Amino acid sequence: MIEQYYNRRAKEYEEIYHRKDPIRQKELAEIATMMKDVLSNRCVLEIACGTGFWTAVTAEVAEKVVAIDISDEMLAIAKAKGLSNKRVKFCNADAYSLDSIKKTFDAGLANFWLSHVPKSQLNDFLRGFNKKLISGAVVFMADNIHVPGIGGELIRESGCEDTFKLRELSDGSKYKVLKNYYDASQLLEIFEPFSLGLKVRMGDRSWWLNYLVV
Repeated sequence: MIEQYYNRRAKEYEEIYHRKDPIRQKELAEIATMMKDVLSNRCVLEIACGTGFWTAVTAEVAEKVVAIDISDEMLAIAKAKGLSNKRVKFCNADAYSLDSIKKTFDAGLANFWLSHVPKSQLNDFLRGFNKKLISGAVVFMADNIHVPGIGGELIRESGCEDTFKLRELSDGSKYKVLKNYYDASQLLEIFEPFSLGLKVRMGDRSWWLNYLVV
């Protein structure tokens, strides 16, 4: 479902980064600044790169970026950005199965992805991700904070630990998309077993964090 949704959303995806919301724009700028500081001169593995919005920002400072996504439509838009193929490589790959990525990296990036990971798979995802990173590698992540009225209706289902958003695309199609939100204490609980020097920052629209791989 998530792959189908993002395939259909690809052409309109980056609209979220251009919303006329001064708070969001300020936080996106803060995320970009911190991310570039963390990933500067690194060889970066980016998970769920989508249309390459954050890949392009990372490529300004990173030594190399391998950016993966499972949506061919998203990757087509990312590749059309014209980023240097000496510095950036886009690959169709599954975030939960990174065996096809043959090298290891000294940095990891996963922006606006963690909220789409089922809670039952969080530990498996983070173990698999960290295995592709050398000891002492840096990781940067950012994602949304739940704001009522923004991004569709929040859906909770009886007996399910995950939450969902009802999203409507410009063509009128509707999707129930897995979307989990976390506060600072929950993020600390999730990441501390996998990290050193974990730093979590909470804004009004987004959170962002960085850590070192154990």
